[in-house]
Amino acid sequence: MGIMDHRLRLTSVVLAGLGLLDSAYLSYVKLINSKVFCGGSNQCETVNNSPYSEIAGIPIAYLGLGAYLVLGLLLIWETRSRFLGQNGPLIIFGLSLTGVIYSAYLTYIEIAVLHAICPYCVVSAIVITFIFIISIVRLGSDRSKLSVN
Repeated sequence: MGIMDHRLRLTSVVLAGLGLLDSAYLSYVKLINSKVFCGGSNQCETVNNSPYSEIAGIPIAYLGLGAYLVLGLLLIWETRSRFLGQNGPLIIFGLSLTGVIYSAYLTYIEIAVLHAICPYCVVSAIVITFIFIISIVRLGSDRSKLSVN
């Protein structure tokens, strides 16, 4: 692993940590059935109490918490596992691509359907987008990870 890849991986770990904190707060609020702090606006409540805030009864915040936890652990374990060392960047690319697509859908819902923007959701969308961009750079810098052995 080169120094550039190491820095990109560490940047992704930090971003996953930020996403984890963001989704942990929203998960906690959901768990205790409290209001989201939104600086005097009720837009967070509109978004977080909408029918789009859950999938099959599972809050999106919990799914985000799980996704950021998995991403963070994969990034950390990349240097400790031969399998993840070889395949981790591609797995992270796939997971973050899924996250970006779903975040784009949720952002559309916020803007076009709910007419409300949750800053925590925006933070999460930005974080997962940066993780995705970094995953592309990491894959591009080591084309051998793209080949199927």
